[in-house]
Amino acid sequence: MPEIKEKFLYNVRNIENCWIPVGDGCRLAARIWLPDDAEQSPVPAILEALPYRKRDFTRSRDEPMHSYYAGHGYASVRIDLRGSGDSDGLLLDEYTSQELQDIVETIQWIADQAWCDGKVGMTGISWGGFNSLQVAALQPPALKAILTLCSTDDRYADDVHYMGGCLLNENMAWGSIFLMFNAMPPDPEIVGERWREMWMQRLENTPLFHETWLRHQQRDAFWKHGSVCEDFSRIRCPVYAVGGWSDGYSNAVPRLLSHLDVPRKGLIGPWAHLFPHNGVPGPAIGFLQEALRWWDHWLKGKENQIMEEPMFRVWMQESVPPQSFYQNRPGRWIAENTWPSPRIKSKTLYFHPRMLKDKAGPDRSVQSRTPQTVGLFAGEWCGIGSAGEMPLDQRVEDGKSLRFTSDPLNETIEILGAAIVKLTLEVDKSNALVAVRLNDVAPDGSIARVSYGMLNLTHRNSHEFPEPLEPGKRYAVSVKLNDIAHVFPEGHSIRIAISTSYWPIAWPSPEAVKLKLFTAESHLELPVRPLHELDEQLHPFEKPEQGPTLDHSDLKPARFHRKIEQDLTTGETVYTLFDEGVEFDGASLVHVPETNLDLGYKLLRRYRIGEQSPLSAKFEMEQTVIFRRDQWSIRLEGKTQLSSTKENFQIQAKLEAFEGEKQVFEKNWDRSIPRKLV
Repeated sequence: MPEIKEKFLYNVRNIENCWIPVGDGCRLAARIWLPDDAEQSPVPAILEALPYRKRDFTRSRDEPMHSYYAGHGYASVRIDLRGSGDSDGLLLDEYTSQELQDIVETIQWIADQAWCDGKVGMTGISWGGFNSLQVAALQPPALKAILTLCSTDDRYADDVHYMGGCLLNENMAWGSIFLMFNAMPPDPEIVGERWREMWMQRLENTPLFHETWLRHQQRDAFWKHGSVCEDFSRIRCPVYAVGGWSDGYSNAVPRLLSHLDVPRKGLIGPWAHLFPHNGVPGPAIGFLQEALRWWDHWLKGKENQIMEEPMFRVWMQESVPPQSFYQNRPGRWIAENTWPSPRIKSKTLYFHPRMLKDKAGPDRSVQSRTPQTVGLFAGEWCGIGSAGEMPLDQRVEDGKSLRFTSDPLNETIEILGAAIVKLTLEVDKSNALVAVRLNDVAPDGSIARVSYGMLNLTHRNSHEFPEPLEPGKRYAVSVKLNDIAHVFPEGHSIRIAISTSYWPIAWPSPEAVKLKLFTAESHLELPVRPLHELDEQLHPFEKPEQGPTLDHSDLKPARFHRKIEQDLTTGETVYTLFDEGVEFDGASLVHVPETNLDLGYKLLRRYRIGEQSPLSAKFEMEQTVIFRRDQWSIRLEGKTQLSSTKENFQIQAKLEAFEGEKQVFEKNWDRSIPRKLV
């Protein structure tokens, strides 16, 4: 846990709620932390813009971070996006033009305040990291630098919705969670008597977000909006990009370093989808101190050598036995002065039947029809630092897949970057996917997944213009795996495992697929990194610290479990995740004295599939949210479900709202969406 700092260079004053007007008359709700004397001695500002409710659900996260910034001489501003939390209006999708315009106007409003010196930085993790990049591309004059965490430059190819043109189940899971967030009421203590009118307006207009995203199965204009990779040159301010190897968004960090032409830095640790000062797997670092060095340089003009240090710093992960959770991940910090690094050299290993070798061999073919349950030991697409989310031992998965394994290594190999697998193959269906895993095989037989990638084979030439496959025709395709830094020790073997399913990470193809792979024209390209004396010269990160935490009391302990169950009579396998909790570890219902508010949340998520039938796949999710203060009592109940036929996706959803025990709202959805080569 970070060390809690109670005293700072500046005394901190908090404004619980401040209304920020935007051009069409809407008001955005903001919480602001200020140095006490900021009106007399104006300071730079740091903005975070989220839909996750500053008043309650992220309050425990916001307080220690934003007070820390203010205590070091910054105005720290946290806004609820339009239609979320206590802000006016409606929130109809992620990263809309309206959202970005609101933030541009907010930045100018901040710059014009008496307590601000006119310089603004923008930061955020996940959604706030996304819109930091997107707003930077709009070039508001007062925005001088951004610090983006766990975000992406490409909303189609590298986000929660699709991967390699394959539909991620996270599209449905995140859409279900977002549906509930969007249905939450504003706080009557902030907005007054109009809270119910605002709430009903949100409920009546709430879209089924995952339906919207599922109607855009190719990389069309919908996804190009907000994808800064469409024109990196639009970003003209300095960028610090941060990620974690256990997160779902680490690939964007090296891409941003490669394509931006502004002052920039990249940092990737072993962490899940978390701020690095709370990073799990550890080691956590003094991220807030590192962030202050960034802000001090670009917003206060301090010469602190941060831009003289290496551009790209990453955690080189050691090979460790696979397990479902790591409190700490052994390894060491390494760095490259530039990225792409000219020091990284490609090592090619060629496919032979069941083998990877240094030289190509004669043409042979191997084939497989993998079960639909390959992927049950894959872990979560995006880790959040909770139990059971990391990939398990891959022996069961590999046993159901095509696999190609090197001889034991006679020397240690370290990789940094994205491995690429070139495959020549044919399939017996017009629609198919491949999942490719890079594994580390230990001498004791245990197998750790190092990285993976997926490709919808109808997207082999383009995510924008997919083409059906011709059964029996030979195709050459390239699968890029997720970026990683990993040590393959001497005596270990390198393995590529290939399957035509990866459940529940990805939705299965409409039909079970037989894959034939031709070895002579298939190979693996590894990004090998030689040792570098620069690694020994890196300054150590400081120990984690943060501002005062939020006082709260636990009213009900949380329950949590993950389990996989197989019905031996029907052949159905069910993966279940049950989780209770809010932003408070160990409690499913908490009381926050500062706002006199009780908060509760729980979810149940299930993935069902039969061993041989892709059309048996089903996603189910149930959620409950509770708000209570004195006589004010709100409960939300939500259920969502996804299934499919060969031709269509089927979505059912239900949203209910209660005041006390009285139901005040109900909405049901039943949608059929054509499959477009997915």
